[in-house]
Parts: sequence; C-alpha cells; structure tokens
Amino acid sequence: MRSVRARAALGATLVVAVALVGAGLAVLLVLRANLIGQADLQAEVVAREVAGELATGTPYGEVELDDEEDHPVQVTDEEDRVVLVSKDLRAVTGTAASGVTPVPAPSASASPPPDDDDDDGDDGGDTARPGRGQVSNDDPDFSDGTATVDRTTADYRFAAVEATTPDGVTLTVHAGAPLAAEQEAVGTVRGAMLTGLPVLLLVVAGVTWLVTRRALRPVEGIRREMAAITASEDLTRRVPEPDSRDEIAALARTTNETLTALEASVERQRRFVADASHELRSPIASLRTQLEVAEAHPELLDLPGAVADTVRLQALAADLLLLARLDAGEKPGGGTVELGALVREEVSQRTGDRIAVAVEAPEGEAFVVNGSRGQLARVVGNLLDNAQRHAGTSVAVSVAADGRGVRVEVRDDGDGVPEEERERIFERFVRLDDARSRDDGGAGLGLAIARDVAARHGGTLTVYRADGGGAAFLLRLPRRS
Repeated sequence: MRSVRARAALGATLVVAVALVGAGLAVLLVLRANLIGQADLQAEVVAREVAGELATGTPYGEVELDDEEDHPVQVTDEEDRVVLVSKDLRAVTGTAASGVTPVPAPSASASPPPDDDDDDGDDGGDTARPGRGQVSNDDPDFSDGTATVDRTTADYRFAAVEATTPDGVTLTVHAGAPLAAEQEAVGTVRGAMLTGLPVLLLVVAGVTWLVTRRALRPVEGIRREMAAITASEDLTRRVPEPDSRDEIAALARTTNETLTALEASVERQRRFVADASHELRSPIASLRTQLEVAEAHPELLDLPGAVADTVRLQALAADLLLLARLDAGEKPGGGTVELGALVREEVSQRTGDRIAVAVEAPEGEAFVVNGSRGQLARVVGNLLDNAQRHAGTSVAVSVAADGRGVRVEVRDDGDGVPEEERERIFERFVRLDDARSRDDGGAGLGLAIARDVAARHGGTLTVYRADGGGAAFLLRLPRRS
C-alpha cells in the first residue's frame, strides 16, 4: 500500500464506490417515490369513486367495491365506527379504525344533523367538512398499513377521502393500493446494485492499477538510470526522456538538466582543485628552496624573494578561500555601500601602483547599493590590478548612475581583450598568453572572483573595447531598494 499504484487504485476505487453508492441511493429513492406516487394515485381514485357513490345517497350494501383484493376499502363515520368494508377484508392497519365488521346504521331518532349553512364552516375549530351530497376537494391523507384479504396479508398505501351523504352524515373512505410492485421493483434494483457494485469496483481497481503501472513505467526507467549513475559515478549519462509531453517527460528533462549542471559543477570543481594545486605548487616550492638554501648557506638568503613568495602564497590562499565561500552559496551582507566613496578610498590606498589612477566619482551624489563592503572593494581592487598589469600609460575609474542602478567602469590604454576571449577571461585560472609572460604573481582568479561577487550582488560584469583603445570593464549593480 506504500506504492503509488496501490494508493492510486485504492483512491480511485473508493471514489467510485462512494459515487456509485450515492447514485444508487438516489436511484432507489427516486424509484420508490415514483412507485409510491402511483400507488397514492390509484388509492385516491378508488377512494373518490366510493366516496362519490356515498355522496349521492347510495346505500351501503349497494356500493360497488370492485377489485377488492388489490384495492380494499374501509368506510368509517364521524365517530370512527366502521360502516362499510370490502367483502373479503379480514384485518386492516393504518386507517382510522382497525375493525373490519360494520356496525348498524344510526337510528332515525338520532340527533338531527347540522344545518347546511354550517356544513362548510369550521364548527368550533374542527376541520371543514364537505357539504351534503359532496366529496371533499382537499388532498387526501395518505398512510402506510397492512390489510388481510382472503387470508393474504400485504402492505398497502391508504388514501382517506371524506364525503357527506344527503342525510348529512360525513363518512371517511379509506381505499388501499398494494405496495408489492414497489417493493419488488426496489428489491430488484437493490439486488442488482449489490451484485454489480463489487464487480464494478474490482474492474475499476484493476484498470486503475494497470493504467497507473503503464503511466509510471518511465518513472521506473528514470529511477533505474539514476541508480546506475549513482553506482558508476558517471555523470555523463542521462535518464531516458519519454516522447510524451506530460509531467513525467518534464521530470526527465529537469533531471537531465540537473545532471548537466551537476556534471559541470563537478568538472569545474576538479579543474579548480587541479589548477589550485598547480598554482600553489610553484610558490611553495620556491619558498621551500629558498629556505633550504638559507639553512645551508645563510649568507645566500634571498629575503625579498622569500617575502614575495609568501605574499603571493597568501594572496592565492585568500582567493581560493573566497571562491570556496562563494561556491558554498555565501550571501552578501545586508549592509549598504556608497560606491563613490568606496572607489575613492580604494584608489587612495594604492600608493605603489606604477600608473596613477584617475578617478571620476562625483562627491555630491550618492551611489548607494546593498551588499558587502569587503567583497565590493575586492571587485574594484581586482579590476584595478588587472588594468595596472595591461595599461600602457593611463588607468581610469568612473562611477555614475545607470538608470535604476550604478555603473563602475575601469579603463586602461593597453592592447585590450580580443573579442573571442571576452568571456573566457572570466573563467578561473585563465590567463592570456601575454599575461602569463608577466611574472607578477597573478593566478587568473581576479576576474573570476569579480564576476562571481557581482552576480551574487544582483549585478553584472562585462568587458568591451574602450573608446581610446584598451579594455573597459563595466560593473553594473542595482541601487539600494
């Protein structure tokens, strides 16, 4: 029951069962109501026929009671005394009186009936009675009961209709209609439903099981392939994508996209480890060599070289740690940074640059963005370092508004970046040939770090050719919200 197929089959079966039971009950109720309505109509017709004869003054013994077995009749007077019954009626329930033996008619000395003027009145609160020689036009009262006709007892639906004789005696005619047809029809339908419902539910459960199994077959293929990928650690494999355009096909495509991103991430991580090992090997080996020579020959110690290698190793380690934090999803701080002041402060601290940096950052305007001051300072510093390495005679940095954002542009008058290399230079440990010829300690991480930090601050970092030649790096960041 923990599988999707079992739960789907059970759920569909329960839903269909509830629907069928509800529909079956509704059908039975409607059928019973219709059949009882027909019985009511039959009983009312018989009761009104007998009441009509009595209202015309037909003596009790001459009233025609046809079809007595199907429509038993009982007539009572105002005091619920039985005055007339069907010939073979032996017992009755559900009427005003349970007797089936007529009593003698009232004697002539009985008190006179009320005047005709009061026949249609309330008579002290009693229900209005029909006038002399009339049959009540009101809807008859219906009741359920039983009747024994010629030793056969059955259920009947009785209709009660009032009529007043020409002598002023108000009689109530109870005529019955058999309920056997209604009971038989309802029982037949109920039996058919009870027999067919389990079979139909089994069919629904089986079909749902098979359809769900067929629908989930691609999911099983995806699961097996993912298990094989996990076991083999081969991220070049992909799960099968069905030809359908349903949710399972979307799941397969998303899974393959995830595998592609994971493969790229793992490959990037492998390259990162390999390049980091290579970049760390050189300064460490150089520093070790210098220390070993100094240990054997103190007079040959190249202290400035050892310090330079140590600084290079420290900077490389700091870059690698920052990249590791960025890859781990580290978010920028929730502070605010004024980029104009940040750029001016960063340039003022670069007293050892070979080319003075020209700053174009208006002091009267605030260029405030959200983010980490330390990381954004790292971006500006990396861009300035890159410009210093490649510039001929000038380096400039400008800060300006850019629609709803802020732009920081760093320009140099060097050879620029070839168009085909303008995306590659932002990859990690990538240095163009002329940059590799400058042994100034660069490891090819500065621009990669700058773009990663810009992206995590909701901005972009691109490069294009400056108007006066050379390279222009453009950093765009959204203003503080």
